[in-house]
Amino acid sequence: MIDHATLITYILIVLGFVFIPGPATLLTMARAVSSGTRVGIATGAGIAAGDLIHTGMAIVGLSAIIATSALLFSIVKYAGAAFLIYLGIRAMLDKAPIALNGGAPAISAGRAFRQAVMTEVLNPKTALFFLAFLPQFVRPEHGAIGFQLATLGVVFVLLGLLSTVVFALGAGRLGNLLRRHPAVVKWQGKVVGTIYCAVGVRLALQER
Repeated sequence: MIDHATLITYILIVLGFVFIPGPATLLTMARAVSSGTRVGIATGAGIAAGDLIHTGMAIVGLSAIIATSALLFSIVKYAGAAFLIYLGIRAMLDKAPIALNGGAPAISAGRAFRQAVMTEVLNPKTALFFLAFLPQFVRPEHGAIGFQLATLGVVFVLLGLLSTVVFALGAGRLGNLLRRHPAVVKWQGKVVGTIYCAVGVRLALQER
């Protein structure tokens, strides 16, 4: 078991990480603004599910393979970047109007969830983060290493989900106000698409 002092220190550090806006927060807010709070929360849940997968990979050692293989790192990185850019271009080209009076969202919550899972899983930086960050709080004398890694990973996921839900709630309310104006409805797809493309390009240009 992880001792209380280590766990509290870990939670405080993670809270600082997850509540500083980053790519995951940006994607969640973009979905919430364009398609509503429910879709934003689904996006945050998808990111959390992707982080659970990364926790599992860190435990079984796949993250170590990504860290040591330049080829595999590049494949995963460019696949994730291409997927984000694809989503961005699709959002910019989509001409389907968003209802101004509480109609159906531009994307379903289920689809947003699946896309968020893929986006997070295909981000090698997340895999490397889990590989580098989690072991710093593992103590061999406290029991099974795998169990400690799993505990730390689940705590990180839960706190990350909390932050994305908070951001989604705020962005969703903002989106409800903005979508009442025709000019915003006309340009929101282009803005959201640009955000996706920018995050995708940023991921592609990242170094190991």
